[in-house]
Amino acid sequence: MRAAEVISTLGAARRPRWREFLELTKPRVVALMLFTVLVGMMMSTHAALPWDTVVFGTLGIVLVAAGAAAVNHLVDRRIDAVMARTRARPLPRGTLAASQVAAFALLLSGSGMAVLLVFTNPLCAWLTFASLIGYAVVYSLFLKHATPQNIVIGGAAGAAPPLLGWVAVSGQLEAGALLLFLIIFVWTPPHFWALAIHRRDDYARAGVPMLPVTHGIAHTSGRILAYSIALVAISAVPVAIGMSGWLYLAIALPLGLRFIILAWKLRSDARLAMPTFRWSIVYLAGLFAALLLDHFLASFF
Repeated sequence: MRAAEVISTLGAARRPRWREFLELTKPRVVALMLFTVLVGMMMSTHAALPWDTVVFGTLGIVLVAAGAAAVNHLVDRRIDAVMARTRARPLPRGTLAASQVAAFALLLSGSGMAVLLVFTNPLCAWLTFASLIGYAVVYSLFLKHATPQNIVIGGAAGAAPPLLGWVAVSGQLEAGALLLFLIIFVWTPPHFWALAIHRRDDYARAGVPMLPVTHGIAHTSGRILAYSIALVAISAVPVAIGMSGWLYLAIALPLGLRFIILAWKLRSDARLAMPTFRWSIVYLAGLFAALLLDHFLASFF
């Protein structure tokens, strides 16, 4: 192990125990997810939102998502131990035991489901449970190791948060909720494949059949470009169905154009994988912020 890795590992070993458990929840991923949940809630109506649904609905969805993230740590602990990006996680490092992580995941998921059943509605609760099973079991246990299309199929679970937020308020599946789901569903593959190109050697060493490993960087970058073009096209649909207005579109199109340009350049320069990955996060956050801004302005005017 290189000296820098030894120093990093020793520093991580001195972290307080609560930091270890917090890392299991993938807080940066959950933070972006939390934002899309709130946007889904606010987009579901032009009326005032009931505070208890917003507070407890968000809390319940976040708890279940954090529990699913902890299960993912548990399932991937052997893979994580051989990948540079993940070898300092609590389980590979040995600072938490598998039994502790399993109990923590169960506590989070169970608490989240209880909150949703009490404070939202059965449809929201069971759709949230379905997304938990989809990510923690179907994707993490099976799809990730079975096919290079793992992230395409498994992306349905990760695309659920805004739909869940919408359903928590409305109590029903509606076109707008499904459209928000579709945007994230199509966004997920180019987002994750860009990271997979950058970490291609790691995935190959771990034996995970990510697309850049099985089909090469050129093929994967071509797929990223195709998905980014499809994503920009889908991002215009809220305007077409009257869900959003021209302010949203004026923000969405430049964001999407930048994504397409990066994807195009990535085809000839693999070093742009991480800039593309980072922009994909900016893109999604900006797109949902534009939806929210347009929605509120429409309420006032």
